[in-house]
Amino acid sequence: MSDDRDEPPQYTRYRARRRRIGEKEEDLGLPARSTRGLADARGNAAARRSGPLGRSGWRRWASPRRVLLGLLALVAGWLALSLLLFLISSHFARTSPPGDVTGMLDPAGYPLTSANNILVLGSDRRQKNSKEPGAEITGPGRSDTIMLIRTGGGHAARLSIPRDTVVEIPGHGLQKINAAHAFGGPALSIAVIKRWLGIPINHLVEVNFENFPQLIDAMGGVDYTGGCIISRLDGGFSRGGYTLRLPAGTHHLDGKAALALARTRENLCAASQTDLNREEHQQALFNAMKRQLLTPSSFIRLPLIAWNAPPAIISDMSGPTLLGLFGSLAISGTPPTRVLEPSGTFTLPDGEQGLTVSDSERRAAVARFMSG
Repeated sequence: MSDDRDEPPQYTRYRARRRRIGEKEEDLGLPARSTRGLADARGNAAARRSGPLGRSGWRRWASPRRVLLGLLALVAGWLALSLLLFLISSHFARTSPPGDVTGMLDPAGYPLTSANNILVLGSDRRQKNSKEPGAEITGPGRSDTIMLIRTGGGHAARLSIPRDTVVEIPGHGLQKINAAHAFGGPALSIAVIKRWLGIPINHLVEVNFENFPQLIDAMGGVDYTGGCIISRLDGGFSRGGYTLRLPAGTHHLDGKAALALARTRENLCAASQTDLNREEHQQALFNAMKRQLLTPSSFIRLPLIAWNAPPAIISDMSGPTLLGLFGSLAISGTPPTRVLEPSGTFTLPDGEQGLTVSDSERRAAVARFMSG
Protein backbone atom coordinates (compact mmCIF):
# COMPACT_ATOMS: atom_id res chain seq x y z
CA MET A 1 0.00 0.00 0.00
CA SER A 2 1.51 3.20 -1.14
CA ASP A 3 1.64 6.36 0.92
CA ASP A 4 -0.19 9.23 -0.84
CA ARG A 5 1.62 11.71 1.34
CA ASP A 6 4.81 11.01 -0.61
CA GLU A 7 3.29 12.35 -3.87
CA PRO A 8 3.56 16.12 -4.52
CA PRO A 9 0.28 18.13 -4.73
CA GLN A 10 -1.07 18.89 -8.15
CA TYR A 11 -1.63 22.54 -9.22
CA THR A 12 -3.45 23.93 -12.21
CA ARG A 13 -1.87 27.03 -13.74
CA TYR A 14 -3.97 29.70 -15.46
CA ARG A 15 -2.51 32.36 -17.72
CA ALA A 16 -4.17 35.73 -17.56
CA ARG A 17 -4.40 37.96 -20.55
CA ARG A 18 -5.38 41.58 -21.06
CA ARG A 19 -8.96 42.38 -21.84
CA ARG A 20 -9.48 43.46 -25.39
CA ILE A 21 -11.21 46.74 -26.17
CA GLY A 22 -14.97 46.25 -26.01
CA GLU A 23 -14.69 42.82 -24.30
CA LYS A 24 -17.05 42.35 -21.34
CA GLU A 25 -16.87 40.26 -18.19
CA GLU A 26 -19.32 37.73 -19.70
CA ASP A 27 -16.92 37.05 -22.62
CA LEU A 28 -14.27 35.98 -20.13
CA GLY A 29 -16.64 33.77 -18.15
CA LEU A 30 -16.76 36.25 -15.23
CA PRO A 31 -19.94 37.38 -13.51
CA ALA A 32 -21.22 40.81 -14.59
CA ARG A 33 -20.89 43.67 -12.12
CA SER A 34 -24.01 45.21 -10.65
CA THR A 35 -24.81 48.47 -12.42
CA ARG A 36 -26.65 49.78 -9.40
CA GLY A 37 -23.77 48.97 -7.10
CA LEU A 38 -21.35 50.74 -9.43
CA ALA A 39 -23.56 53.79 -9.54
CA ASP A 40 -23.83 53.84 -5.76
CA ALA A 41 -20.08 53.58 -5.43
CA ARG A 42 -19.56 56.45 -7.83
CA GLY A 43 -22.14 58.58 -5.98
CA ASN A 44 -20.47 57.93 -2.63
CA ALA A 45 -17.11 58.89 -4.11
CA ALA A 46 -18.56 62.14 -5.49
CA ALA A 47 -20.09 62.91 -2.10
CA ARG A 48 -16.75 62.32 -0.43
CA ARG A 49 -15.05 64.64 -2.91
CA SER A 50 -17.60 67.46 -2.48
CA GLY A 51 -17.88 67.23 1.28
CA PRO A 52 -19.53 70.02 3.35
CA LEU A 53 -17.39 72.75 1.71
CA GLY A 54 -17.07 71.27 -1.77
CA ARG A 55 -18.72 72.60 -4.86
CA SER A 56 -21.88 70.56 -4.60
CA GLY A 57 -22.18 71.17 -0.84
CA TRP A 58 -21.64 74.92 -1.31
CA ARG A 59 -24.42 75.10 -3.89
CA ARG A 60 -26.81 73.36 -1.52
CA TRP A 61 -25.85 75.73 1.36
CA ALA A 62 -25.90 79.00 -0.63
CA SER A 63 -29.64 79.24 -1.07
CA PRO A 64 -31.10 82.65 -1.96
CA ARG A 65 -32.50 83.00 1.54
CA ARG A 66 -29.18 82.33 3.21
CA VAL A 67 -27.36 84.69 0.86
CA LEU A 68 -29.90 87.44 1.65
CA LEU A 69 -29.56 86.87 5.39
CA GLY A 70 -25.79 87.01 5.04
CA LEU A 71 -25.93 90.33 3.20
CA LEU A 72 -28.32 91.76 5.80
CA ALA A 73 -25.99 90.66 8.58
CA LEU A 74 -23.06 92.31 6.78
CA VAL A 75 -24.97 95.60 6.40
CA ALA A 76 -26.10 95.51 10.03
CA GLY A 77 -22.54 94.89 11.19
CA TRP A 78 -21.22 97.75 9.04
CA LEU A 79 -23.84 100.12 10.48
CA ALA A 80 -23.12 98.96 14.02
CA LEU A 81 -19.40 99.57 13.53
CA SER A 82 -20.09 103.07 12.18
CA LEU A 83 -22.42 103.82 15.08
CA LEU A 84 -19.82 102.71 17.61
CA LEU A 85 -17.09 104.79 16.00
CA PHE A 86 -19.37 107.85 15.93
CA LEU A 87 -20.22 107.52 19.62
CA ILE A 88 -16.56 107.02 20.59
CA SER A 89 -15.48 109.99 18.49
CA SER A 90 -18.30 112.13 19.90
CA HIS A 91 -17.15 111.37 23.42
CA PHE A 92 -13.44 111.93 22.94
CA ALA A 93 -13.01 114.20 19.89
CA ARG A 94 -16.05 116.51 19.93
CA THR A 95 -15.41 120.04 21.22
CA SER A 96 -17.96 121.48 23.63
CA PRO A 97 -18.92 125.18 23.48
CA PRO A 98 -18.19 127.59 26.36
CA GLY A 99 -20.04 126.85 29.59
CA ASP A 100 -22.34 129.89 29.34
CA VAL A 101 -24.00 128.49 26.21
CA THR A 102 -26.08 125.87 28.05
CA GLY A 103 -27.95 128.52 30.03
CA MET A 104 -28.98 130.28 26.84
CA LEU A 105 -30.56 127.19 25.21
CA ASP A 106 -34.20 126.16 25.56
CA PRO A 107 -35.12 122.56 26.44
CA ALA A 108 -36.55 120.28 23.76
CA GLY A 109 -37.27 116.63 23.06
CA TYR A 110 -35.15 114.15 21.11
CA PRO A 111 -34.38 115.66 17.67
CA LEU A 112 -35.55 112.57 15.79
CA THR A 113 -39.08 112.72 17.20
CA SER A 114 -39.60 116.29 18.46
CA ALA A 115 -39.28 119.67 16.79
CA ASN A 116 -35.92 121.34 17.50
CA ASN A 117 -34.47 124.67 16.44
CA ILE A 118 -30.73 124.39 15.78
CA LEU A 119 -28.53 127.47 15.45
CA VAL A 120 -25.64 126.84 13.07
CA LEU A 121 -22.72 129.27 13.27
CA GLY A 122 -19.46 129.49 11.35
CA SER A 123 -16.83 131.73 12.90
CA ASP A 124 -14.43 133.71 10.73
CA ARG A 125 -11.59 133.37 13.22
CA ARG A 126 -8.34 132.34 11.47
CA GLN A 127 -4.94 131.12 12.59
CA LYS A 128 -2.53 133.74 13.94
CA ASN A 129 -0.37 133.54 10.82
CA SER A 130 -3.32 134.22 8.51
CA LYS A 131 -2.66 136.75 5.77
CA GLU A 132 -6.29 137.01 4.68
CA PRO A 133 -7.46 140.66 4.66
CA GLY A 134 -9.99 141.41 7.40
CA ALA A 135 -9.68 138.01 9.07
CA GLU A 136 -10.09 137.76 12.85
CA ILE A 137 -7.08 136.15 14.55
CA THR A 138 -7.94 136.81 18.23
CA GLY A 139 -11.04 136.16 20.31
CA PRO A 140 -14.05 134.13 19.12
CA GLY A 141 -14.30 136.09 15.86
CA ARG A 142 -17.40 137.23 14.05
CA SER A 143 -19.91 134.65 12.84
CA ASP A 144 -19.47 134.15 9.11
CA THR A 145 -22.48 131.87 8.79
CA ILE A 146 -25.76 132.25 10.69
CA MET A 147 -28.45 129.71 9.89
CA LEU A 148 -31.40 128.24 11.75
CA ILE A 149 -32.53 124.67 11.09
CA ARG A 150 -35.90 123.36 12.27
CA THR A 151 -36.07 119.57 12.22
CA GLY A 152 -37.63 116.62 14.02
CA GLY A 153 -41.21 115.47 14.45
CA GLY A 154 -41.96 115.93 10.74
CA HIS A 155 -40.61 119.49 10.56
CA ALA A 156 -38.09 120.66 7.95
CA ALA A 157 -37.17 124.32 7.49
CA ARG A 158 -34.09 126.50 7.14
CA LEU A 159 -33.64 130.21 7.62
CA SER A 160 -30.42 132.05 6.80
CA ILE A 161 -29.65 135.42 8.39
CA PRO A 162 -27.27 137.72 6.46
CA ARG A 163 -24.23 138.45 8.60
CA ASP A 164 -24.45 142.21 7.91
CA THR A 165 -28.03 142.52 9.26
CA VAL A 166 -28.18 145.37 11.79
CA VAL A 167 -29.68 144.53 15.21
CA GLU A 168 -29.53 145.79 18.77
CA ILE A 169 -26.77 144.06 20.74
CA PRO A 170 -27.03 144.59 24.53
CA GLY A 171 -24.23 146.83 25.76
CA HIS A 172 -23.07 147.67 22.21
CA GLY A 173 -26.01 149.39 20.56
CA LEU A 174 -26.81 148.89 16.88
CA GLN A 175 -24.30 146.51 15.29
CA LYS A 176 -24.10 143.93 12.57
CA ILE A 177 -25.54 140.69 13.90
CA ASN A 178 -22.31 138.77 13.33
CA ALA A 179 -20.55 141.07 15.82
CA ALA A 180 -22.44 139.42 18.70
CA HIS A 181 -20.16 136.42 18.38
CA ALA A 182 -17.07 138.62 18.60
CA PHE A 183 -18.42 140.49 21.65
CA GLY A 184 -19.67 137.54 23.68
CA GLY A 185 -19.11 134.29 21.82
CA PRO A 186 -21.92 131.90 20.84
CA ALA A 187 -23.88 132.58 24.05
CA LEU A 188 -24.43 136.22 23.12
CA SER A 189 -25.28 135.23 19.53
CA ILE A 190 -27.98 132.89 20.83
CA ALA A 191 -29.40 135.56 23.15
CA VAL A 192 -29.49 138.22 20.41
CA ILE A 193 -31.11 135.97 17.77
CA LYS A 194 -33.72 134.62 20.24
CA ARG A 195 -34.71 138.12 21.27
CA TRP A 196 -34.73 139.54 17.73
CA LEU A 197 -36.74 136.73 16.13
CA GLY A 198 -38.80 135.74 19.17
CA ILE A 199 -38.20 132.00 18.82
CA PRO A 200 -36.64 129.33 21.07
CA ILE A 201 -33.21 127.93 20.24
CA ASN A 202 -32.64 124.40 21.50
CA HIS A 203 -29.15 123.47 20.32
CA LEU A 204 -25.98 125.00 18.91
CA VAL A 205 -23.72 123.69 16.16
CA GLU A 206 -20.54 125.58 15.22
CA VAL A 207 -18.38 124.51 12.32
CA ASN A 208 -14.85 123.67 13.41
CA PHE A 209 -13.00 124.80 10.30
CA GLU A 210 -9.74 123.27 11.54
CA ASN A 211 -11.16 119.74 11.14
CA PHE A 212 -13.70 120.44 8.39
CA PRO A 213 -11.40 119.37 5.50
CA GLN A 214 -10.86 115.94 7.06
CA LEU A 215 -14.61 115.32 7.05
CA ILE A 216 -14.93 116.25 3.37
CA ASP A 217 -12.00 113.98 2.49
CA ALA A 218 -13.54 111.14 4.52
CA MET A 219 -16.64 111.50 2.34
CA GLY A 220 -14.51 111.20 -0.78
CA GLY A 221 -15.06 114.87 -1.68
CA VAL A 222 -18.25 116.56 -2.86
CA ASP A 223 -19.62 117.70 -6.21
CA TYR A 224 -20.31 121.45 -6.19
CA THR A 225 -22.23 123.22 -8.95
CA GLY A 226 -22.14 126.99 -9.25
CA GLY A 227 -20.87 130.04 -11.03
CA CYS A 228 -17.29 131.21 -11.48
CA ILE A 229 -15.36 131.71 -8.21
CA ILE A 230 -11.79 132.92 -7.83
CA SER A 231 -10.50 133.75 -4.36
CA ARG A 232 -7.18 133.97 -2.56
CA LEU A 233 -7.35 132.92 1.08
CA ASP A 234 -4.53 133.68 3.52
CA GLY A 235 -2.75 135.53 0.71
CA GLY A 236 -3.15 132.78 -1.88
CA PHE A 237 -0.59 130.21 -2.95
CA SER A 238 2.09 132.88 -3.43
CA ARG A 239 1.98 133.73 0.30
CA GLY A 240 1.52 130.25 1.66
CA GLY A 241 -2.28 130.38 1.59
CA TYR A 242 -4.79 128.82 -0.76
CA THR A 243 -6.06 129.97 -4.16
CA LEU A 244 -9.46 128.71 -5.28
CA ARG A 245 -10.28 128.73 -8.99
CA LEU A 246 -13.66 127.32 -10.02
CA PRO A 247 -14.97 128.02 -13.53
CA ALA A 248 -18.75 127.97 -13.86
CA GLY A 249 -20.08 124.41 -13.79
CA THR A 250 -19.75 121.29 -11.63
CA HIS A 251 -16.51 120.48 -9.81
CA HIS A 252 -15.40 117.73 -7.43
CA LEU A 253 -13.95 119.43 -4.35
CA ASP A 254 -11.60 117.92 -1.81
CA GLY A 255 -11.44 119.10 1.80
CA LYS A 256 -9.16 122.09 1.23
CA ALA A 257 -11.15 123.36 -1.75
CA ALA A 258 -14.46 122.96 0.12
CA LEU A 259 -13.09 124.91 3.08
CA ALA A 260 -11.86 127.65 0.74
CA LEU A 261 -15.31 127.87 -0.83
CA ALA A 262 -16.98 128.17 2.58
CA ARG A 263 -14.55 130.92 3.63
CA THR A 264 -14.54 132.93 0.41
CA ARG A 265 -15.43 136.56 1.03
CA GLU A 266 -14.25 138.33 -2.09
CA ASN A 267 -14.94 136.63 -5.40
CA LEU A 268 -12.47 138.03 -7.92
CA CYS A 269 -14.59 136.51 -10.67
CA ALA A 270 -17.56 138.72 -9.71
CA ALA A 271 -16.53 141.71 -7.62
CA SER A 272 -20.13 142.94 -7.36
CA GLN A 273 -21.28 139.90 -5.37
CA THR A 274 -22.55 140.56 -1.85
CA ASP A 275 -22.75 138.60 1.36
CA LEU A 276 -26.01 137.08 0.13
CA ASN A 277 -24.16 135.42 -2.75
CA ARG A 278 -21.61 134.08 -0.29
CA GLU A 279 -24.38 132.47 1.73
CA GLU A 280 -25.76 130.91 -1.44
CA HIS A 281 -22.38 129.29 -2.06
CA GLN A 282 -22.34 127.93 1.49
CA GLN A 283 -25.86 126.55 1.14
CA ALA A 284 -24.93 124.86 -2.13
CA LEU A 285 -21.93 123.29 -0.38
CA PHE A 286 -24.13 122.09 2.48
CA ASN A 287 -26.55 120.48 0.03
CA ALA A 288 -23.66 118.87 -1.85
CA MET A 289 -22.49 117.27 1.39
CA LYS A 290 -25.94 115.89 2.07
CA ARG A 291 -26.23 114.45 -1.44
CA GLN A 292 -22.82 112.82 -1.08
CA LEU A 293 -23.85 111.16 2.18
CA LEU A 294 -26.71 109.41 0.36
CA THR A 295 -24.49 107.82 -2.30
CA PRO A 296 -23.38 104.14 -2.27
CA SER A 297 -19.73 105.18 -2.01
CA SER A 298 -20.47 106.98 1.26
CA PHE A 299 -21.97 103.79 2.68
CA ILE A 300 -18.66 102.05 1.99
CA ARG A 301 -16.86 104.97 3.68
CA LEU A 302 -19.39 105.18 6.53
CA PRO A 303 -17.07 104.17 9.39
CA LEU A 304 -14.50 106.75 8.25
CA ILE A 305 -17.18 109.44 7.96
CA ALA A 306 -18.60 108.54 11.36
CA TRP A 307 -15.17 108.91 12.95
CA ASN A 308 -14.44 112.31 11.36
CA ALA A 309 -17.86 113.96 11.75
CA PRO A 310 -17.82 114.87 15.49
CA PRO A 311 -14.41 116.65 15.41
CA ALA A 312 -15.71 118.91 12.61
CA ILE A 313 -18.34 120.52 14.85
CA ILE A 314 -18.58 122.30 18.19
CA SER A 315 -21.89 121.49 19.85
CA ASP A 316 -23.72 121.15 23.15
CA MET A 317 -25.22 117.87 21.90
CA SER A 318 -23.81 114.53 23.01
CA GLY A 319 -23.29 111.58 20.67
CA PRO A 320 -26.81 110.07 20.94
CA THR A 321 -28.46 113.48 20.47
CA LEU A 322 -26.27 114.21 17.44
CA LEU A 323 -27.31 110.86 15.97
CA GLY A 324 -30.94 111.89 16.39
CA LEU A 325 -30.22 115.21 14.67
CA PHE A 326 -28.44 113.60 11.71
CA GLY A 327 -31.14 110.96 11.41
CA SER A 328 -33.85 113.61 11.36
CA LEU A 329 -32.00 115.62 8.72
CA ALA A 330 -31.58 112.50 6.59
CA ILE A 331 -35.29 111.59 6.53
CA SER A 332 -36.69 115.12 6.35
CA GLY A 333 -35.51 115.78 2.81
CA THR A 334 -33.84 118.97 1.63
CA PRO A 335 -36.10 121.97 2.19
CA PRO A 336 -35.20 125.26 0.49
CA THR A 337 -33.14 127.66 2.58
CA ARG A 338 -35.00 130.91 2.93
CA VAL A 339 -32.87 134.02 3.35
CA LEU A 340 -34.09 136.82 5.56
CA GLU A 341 -34.50 139.43 2.84
CA PRO A 342 -33.09 142.90 3.59
CA SER A 343 -35.36 145.88 3.03
CA GLY A 344 -32.70 148.60 3.05
CA THR A 345 -29.27 149.71 4.25
CA PHE A 346 -28.05 151.44 7.40
CA THR A 347 -24.84 153.36 8.10
CA LEU A 348 -23.26 152.41 11.41
CA PRO A 349 -21.38 154.90 13.62
CA ASP A 350 -18.05 153.56 12.35
CA GLY A 351 -19.12 154.28 8.77
CA GLU A 352 -19.76 150.64 7.73
CA GLN A 353 -22.86 149.80 5.76
CA GLY A 354 -25.29 147.29 7.24
CA LEU A 355 -28.57 145.75 6.11
CA THR A 356 -31.98 146.35 7.63
CA VAL A 357 -34.93 143.94 7.71
CA SER A 358 -38.48 145.23 8.06
CA ASP A 359 -40.69 144.01 10.91
CA SER A 360 -43.19 142.54 8.45
CA GLU A 361 -40.50 140.55 6.62
CA ARG A 362 -39.08 139.30 9.89
CA ARG A 363 -42.48 138.16 11.21
CA ALA A 364 -43.36 136.46 7.93
CA ALA A 365 -40.02 134.65 7.78
CA VAL A 366 -40.38 133.46 11.37
CA ALA A 367 -43.92 132.21 10.73
CA ARG A 368 -42.79 130.20 7.69
CA PHE A 369 -39.85 128.80 9.62
CA MET A 370 -41.83 127.68 12.64
CA SER A 371 -44.56 126.07 10.52
CA GLY A 372 -42.06 124.27 8.27
